[in-house]
Amino acid sequence: MLILPAVIALLIVYLLGRSVKIIGQAEVIVVERLGRFHRVARSGLNILIPVVERPRHLEVRYTEAGPGGLTRVMSSSTARIDLREQVLNFPSQSVITKDNVTIGIDAVLYYRVVDPQKATYAVQNLPYALETLTRTTLRNIVGEMELDHTLASRDEINRRMREVIEEVSINWGCDVTRVELQAIEPPRDIQASMELQMRAERERRAAVTQAEAGKRAAILEAEGLRESQVRKAEGEREAAILRADGLAQGRLAMAQAEAEAIRRIAAALPEGQAATYLLGLKYLEALPTLAQGKGSTIFLPAEAAGVMGALGGLKELLAKSSGEAGTTSGSRASIPAVPRAIPPGTDQ
Repeated sequence: MLILPAVIALLIVYLLGRSVKIIGQAEVIVVERLGRFHRVARSGLNILIPVVERPRHLEVRYTEAGPGGLTRVMSSSTARIDLREQVLNFPSQSVITKDNVTIGIDAVLYYRVVDPQKATYAVQNLPYALETLTRTTLRNIVGEMELDHTLASRDEINRRMREVIEEVSINWGCDVTRVELQAIEPPRDIQASMELQMRAERERRAAVTQAEAGKRAAILEAEGLRESQVRKAEGEREAAILRADGLAQGRLAMAQAEAEAIRRIAAALPEGQAATYLLGLKYLEALPTLAQGKGSTIFLPAEAAGVMGALGGLKELLAKSSGEAGTTSGSRASIPAVPRAIPPGTDQ
């Protein structure tokens, strides 16, 4: 008699456990009534009619670390649909480029369920459908590119994949937020060739940089030499100008002094005799130069006698002029004797 009440109590507890659902934040449950879609149970306390209503289960995929550090993709079913952004990471796949190079590409997909009803009924297995669509789209896009373009165009590949996947995933009730390529792995021989090419390119850049540096240094050295020569030439020119100015000023000063001396001599002598006096002085200044030879006898030309005679007359003229000046000042000027030249062929 006690068994029947216990069975009834257990049945009631079981039905209450199946009918009372507490749904967490950012989670929903698709509720079916008699096998058809009825409503979407939101977060909080939800009560289902036993036997009549039941939650619809979905397939989910997730990754876990396996033995040896390997990552495995696992699948399971759940009645709770997560509305948060989810990450779909699937293993690397082999893709053939336009230039027939097989490379391994590891991609990751970020998506978010926005319509639980479509995600449940529009596609049989949403994660697997997204993964398959991503693989096929990636093969189509990379198959149109060469290897070098593929390695340098990750952003372009991500953008094109997102556009194609998002267009299809809208009908599945999910929104693809991002598609990223985690790694692109060319074959080992291609990697070795790329490393050699990269090393050669770096060596070429280094040689070009060194050549440009040498060229720049030579240009700077030539410009410095030219600048120094220009500065030196300008200095020499300025020095020559200054020397010429000094000589000109000196000669001008000497000419002015000589003109002043001539003016005073002309003022001291009778009118018209200044030229004769200056000519005699120049002649007397030239006599020591003529006497610097080895011989002691000097033969003067016949014209020299006239000059010496003029000097003798100049002596008397100066004596007369000095006498007149002495009468006024009370002093007498002494005039040195003027040597007389002996013309050739005349006895002394």
